[in-house]
Amino acid sequence: MPERDQAHHDIQMHAGTEMPPPGAATRAAARRMALPVALFLLTVCTTLLAGAYQEGGDPFLRPADLARGVPFSFTLMSILFVHEMGHYLVSKQYGVETTPPYFIPGPWPPLGLIGTFGAFIRMKSPILRKDALLDIGAAGPIAGFIVAALAIGVGLSSSRIVRIEETGPLLRLGDPLVFSWIAQLVGKTPPMGYDIALNSVAFAGWIGLFVTSLNLLPIGQLDGGHIAYALLGARQRYVSLGMVFVLVFLGAIGWRGWYVWALLAALFGMRHPPILDEDTPLDLAHHLVGWGSVVLLIVTFMPVPFSIGAR
Repeated sequence: MPERDQAHHDIQMHAGTEMPPPGAATRAAARRMALPVALFLLTVCTTLLAGAYQEGGDPFLRPADLARGVPFSFTLMSILFVHEMGHYLVSKQYGVETTPPYFIPGPWPPLGLIGTFGAFIRMKSPILRKDALLDIGAAGPIAGFIVAALAIGVGLSSSRIVRIEETGPLLRLGDPLVFSWIAQLVGKTPPMGYDIALNSVAFAGWIGLFVTSLNLLPIGQLDGGHIAYALLGARQRYVSLGMVFVLVFLGAIGWRGWYVWALLAALFGMRHPPILDEDTPLDLAHHLVGWGSVVLLIVTFMPVPFSIGAR
């Protein structure tokens, strides 16, 4: 029956046009990964340069000096990578579609300090559940904090305690509570008139604490904003607004960089978008994770992260 055979042939041809060519999915995945991988490699380069300059090297004059930046670059990139992978893996666990981590390269000394502006992932599908919102928000800071704390312990063990006069008018770093605790644990508590000259690994760990505290600020859609919304619901906006006023106050009495963070919060929004199950209560385990994250903010936060001169 010719008509039937022709119809069957037409169906086969139509179906064939709908099928992607062999390897198309692999090529599409490779294209999606091209930018994240390129940014990662570029950020490795800029953090290597930053670490080398911190150690007194100049890779542009002496290329071998680039190796002096390895401890700093490896430590800092590990902290940032683990932080973002915490978000990524927990997002996958809850079926939330997300991008791979995007690293942001930055300048190195004398224009910059650490060679990167951090990293981020972007959610491509909404977070519908309160427990998912809390877990995804908390996973990154907690994971990154663990690596940062380990780096500080390792780095402090080989950092020198020096007279403040020896250091001169250099950059001074704030001491969050957890940093002081780790210093005591490894026997690196300087006496009066002395300070710790952090090596590259300890400095990268300190940056990890700073990044953790910034991400845990309960503002908008920062990690802390996700956590606060999961714990408090719509009342999170009042906490967010209050935090912005706190940052402005801290900028007035201490580090001016808090003005920038307050401005960014105002520009990008202090409210968190609603989720579907706002009225569903969290269980005890998630309450512990949420309030534990608040404690983590307290022990990593520095009212004056940076200052110049002897203290």
